[in-house]
Amino acid sequence: MPELPEVEVTRLSLADRIADARIVSARLGKPLRWPLGVEPSALEGRVVQGVRRRGKYLLLDLDQGLLLVHLGMSGSLNFAPTQAPVGPHDHFELVTSRGTLRLRDPRRFGAVVWVAGEDTVQAVRLLGRLGMEPLGEAFDLAAFQRGLRRRSGAIKSVLLAGDLVVGVGNIYASEVLFLAGIRPTTRASRLSAARAERLHAAIREVLARAVSQGGSTLRDFSSAHGEAGHFQLEAKVYGREGLPCRVCGTPIRSLRQGQRSTYYCPRCQRP
Repeated sequence: MPELPEVEVTRLSLADRIADARIVSARLGKPLRWPLGVEPSALEGRVVQGVRRRGKYLLLDLDQGLLLVHLGMSGSLNFAPTQAPVGPHDHFELVTSRGTLRLRDPRRFGAVVWVAGEDTVQAVRLLGRLGMEPLGEAFDLAAFQRGLRRRSGAIKSVLLAGDLVVGVGNIYASEVLFLAGIRPTTRASRLSAARAERLHAAIREVLARAVSQGGSTLRDFSSAHGEAGHFQLEAKVYGREGLPCRVCGTPIRSLRQGQRSTYYCPRCQRP
């Protein structure tokens, strides 16, 4: 599933090239997770002013309204001067004066939604409960520590929930907790201020490194240039059950949390 690093990589590979492009036409394929919200023809003539990100959503700012794009479980965006013929998994296409933006989503859990503004009911429903952004100044350490103290669940589950901090998906939660030396089953409210500070720093470091590596490509993800990510090749614990820890040599273990696989080192990560 594309997480924050993959979405940020997509934004970086797309933003400069599509900025100031005028929409010539829009096309919908099979239904996605949520309806577009307007007829595709209503987008014709609109100008793409920029591309932002909020959590795992891309926000394409138009001169009238904006498009919220979510890649779902298996989606990826490609932007190119010309595109190959439409395939069975190509479910949204935006033809612009600077190229064609196409969403490929085999499982159709992604979405493209037009809203008049971020204060609309639909935008608030999708974006309003998202936590702090981890890669900017908004990721305040004191607020993070306070939020942890109010949550009694396992720290891995708290990170995945996304209402305290966004973008720490399953791969990155395992890697972040390893770097911070915290067992994934530890209750968030039990973390000391010092351990919470290490976790805060680890979130920043792991996600920034993942962006620099182009994200993680386990199945379908590629940037808007069509390039795969490489972060998964340097993972310390994720997907390495039974293999020696890269720090201490202890075999990596796995467990199930909320129907997701969690990987950890029983020696390097303390409860």
